[in-house]
Amino acid sequence: MNPYQQRKRWKYSLLAFAVVIASGSLFYTGYLVKSIKKSERTRAEIWALSIKQMTSSDNNDFLNYVFTVRDSLTVPAIIVDDKGDFITTKGLDSTKTYIQIPTVPGMKIKPAKHYDPAYFRSRLETMKTQHEPIRLKVFGANWYVYYQDSFVLTQLKVFPYIQLSVIAIFLLAAYTAFNTSRKSEQNQVWVGLAKETAHQLGTPISSLMAWTELMKEKFNAEDDPLIGEMENDIKRLEIVADRFSKIGSKPVLESHPVYDVVKDFVDYFKIRVSNKIHFEIAGNPYLKAGLNIPLFDWVLENLLKNAVNAIENSGIIKVEISGSKTKNQVYIDVTDSGKGIPRSKFDTVFQPGYTTRKRGWGLGLSLTKRMVENYHNGQIFVKDSEVGKGTTFRIVLKNLINDRQTTT
Repeated sequence: MNPYQQRKRWKYSLLAFAVVIASGSLFYTGYLVKSIKKSERTRAEIWALSIKQMTSSDNNDFLNYVFTVRDSLTVPAIIVDDKGDFITTKGLDSTKTYIQIPTVPGMKIKPAKHYDPAYFRSRLETMKTQHEPIRLKVFGANWYVYYQDSFVLTQLKVFPYIQLSVIAIFLLAAYTAFNTSRKSEQNQVWVGLAKETAHQLGTPISSLMAWTELMKEKFNAEDDPLIGEMENDIKRLEIVADRFSKIGSKPVLESHPVYDVVKDFVDYFKIRVSNKIHFEIAGNPYLKAGLNIPLFDWVLENLLKNAVNAIENSGIIKVEISGSKTKNQVYIDVTDSGKGIPRSKFDTVFQPGYTTRKRGWGLGLSLTKRMVENYHNGQIFVKDSEVGKGTTFRIVLKNLINDRQTTT
């Protein structure tokens, strides 16, 4: 399993763990809410029955018991009649609730007092949305008992969402810290490996330079084309070593005509691959961008190698340079006639470790993305691809305006 797939599995595992926690929390809290709601419903019914008993009993001791049961209700409640007129209340704001049960035959109750109608209506509407009323038959009339959730129950309803939010924040913070730490570690490994590679290449490159000079003198071969090509390859090795030495440090970007830089590298590269692959370069020759040539050549090399590997026998690789005045950008499109990339893999191809080759490490496009985005402040993405027909990668760089350029 490559590192990218392993990280993907970890992400799914964390997500599954979060879902299990959330589901368990919601299930248990829902169970508690139902239990408390049932308990409060029972208390409200008992309180309602105590009100009914108060209207039909003359036994003072029994009335004292009934009053005790009635006052045990801990949730706000309101009783109204068929007309919606208020009969009595429990647990509401005492500064706004002056209502008492009206005088009825057989009851020793003081006359009703005034109350705040707007406040009562507001609380009653809230209670109606929470529970079905308890219906009582008193003196041949229907009374309706409405009650509201207690403060504890209200808190318990809100608690799961607070709990899940805290868990989500924790998981997000943990994932971010893990991801940041992993990227930092990867960067340190990249930098250390790159600089060590540059250091190790230095000695054999110096030796090869000396050997070629010795061959020229010993065999009088100053103009020998084979030695000339060997020197080109040695210079190429020097450029490669210079590339690796720049990893981890901010490279200096200088203004260069993009077309010329691309053409120079393609001319070098194409004679080192199969002659069945045809290269084409097209576009505006006057567009300039800020480039570090050793690193940008590395970008082109990775893209062209990727294109060559995608072409099984013969084919075409085209590099086209264009630009946009309105966006002040330069576009470099590398198109091949290879086997193509499925749309679902457009982003995945830039992940470290992703490769379709049996002996590939899956680092080329990952390095390319780093060099374009981190070192050239640009973008790279799969512009278009169709399986069996080919792929186009696009590089976007900041355009350095040139008086002679004509962008589209």
